[in-house]
Amino acid sequence: MTDRKPCRVCNFTRQKSYGLVVPSLDELKTKGSESLGFSPAGPVSVVLEDDGTIVEDQAYFLCLPLNTKFMLLHERETWSPVRRMDGGTAWMARDSLVLDADTVDASSAIAPWWSLAQQLKQDLSSIILMSEAELQTLVDAPCPELASALGFKEKKAEDLQQTLQGVLDRREEERQSKELLQLYLKAAEKEEGQQEASSQASQEGAVEVEVDGMEVDSASGFISRTLMVLKGKTSPETRLSTEDLQMVVTRRVEVMEQVLGWDRTRTSALLQACEAELTGRLQQVQAVQSIRSNAQLDSGVHSAEEAAETPPQGSN
Repeated sequence: MTDRKPCRVCNFTRQKSYGLVVPSLDELKTKGSESLGFSPAGPVSVVLEDDGTIVEDQAYFLCLPLNTKFMLLHERETWSPVRRMDGGTAWMARDSLVLDADTVDASSAIAPWWSLAQQLKQDLSSIILMSEAELQTLVDAPCPELASALGFKEKKAEDLQQTLQGVLDRREEERQSKELLQLYLKAAEKEEGQQEASSQASQEGAVEVEVDGMEVDSASGFISRTLMVLKGKTSPETRLSTEDLQMVVTRRVEVMEQVLGWDRTRTSALLQACEAELTGRLQQVQAVQSIRSNAQLDSGVHSAEEAAETPPQGSN
């Protein structure tokens, strides 16, 4: 059975364009004629839309790249190049005549992950260049259909999806690490003698700025965005800032029950998760600060040793 090939067809005016998935040139003529409204009894010829090359051979058809656009010519119709307009308005006419008329054959609609699977089939290393949305599309694709598109066994396709999920997880960890590094850099700029006082002042200033720019729930004191994350996100503790986590942890279980409208068990589990996340972040910051302090101490000891070894200058 020949693999089905995604492609596009248009009429000679380019005012109608349809997406199809067909296994052969004959099937392209049949389904293309139906989509374009050609008479089934009339002769139909196929040419490449961009240069008018006649396509009559099945082998040549299979060699063409995916999503190639064909023009179907009915009876006395002939191919002609795209007309260009002066004055820089050609793109406007192109949009109105071609792009707005593009539709997809509902019976042959191509799944969003299909073209991504074809990229992987040609070069697995293209995973590196894919966006997170594209990776998530492949992860959510039905495993049996993905395996068929890639020419893999189903177990291998499942392993691939797990690998892609791992890539997504690592990117999320990298984002959290960057946020942690930014938090450390902000703390490192404060003077040692005024760390506690300046930290409180900066937190109060941040609250004022956010209050001015964001809507605050008067009953709970939380910013509306924070409440939305707590109620509607999976693992919300990983998506909150350190300041938000501190605010959540300092509230009692009874207060958070009323704020979230949850039962005691679910609310307690959330507070425990937030407390664990906050503790982990603070421990990482302390570890980085300890490394920095040790590095400064070693540098000071080394300078003192060099000064001790250098003989004082004076007259002989």
